[in-house]
Amino acid sequence: MPRAQDAKWATNLAAARQYHTREGHLRVPRKHIECLGSEAGPSGRQDGTDRVVEVKLGMWLDNVRRRAAKLPEQRRAELDALGIRW
Repeated sequence: MPRAQDAKWATNLAAARQYHTREGHLRVPRKHIECLGSEAGPSGRQDGTDRVVEVKLGMWLDNVRRRAAKLPEQRRAELDALGIRW
């Protein structure tokens, strides 16, 4: 299960980085959904389809804040680098 959790964290973090790059902050509305992959151009997949991943970013960040004390230091540091408001 840790591998799946690591992949999920990486996807959510990528969405947070994308939002931060575009908006300049991480004050994400709780209901905000961030789409990953739609602006990346051609996917390079053999079937030619583009895969868009929808991340419930606002809800994820809210949940992360609630369990901040239990987060590993590396994950806290990754969010700190984006200027998260704990």
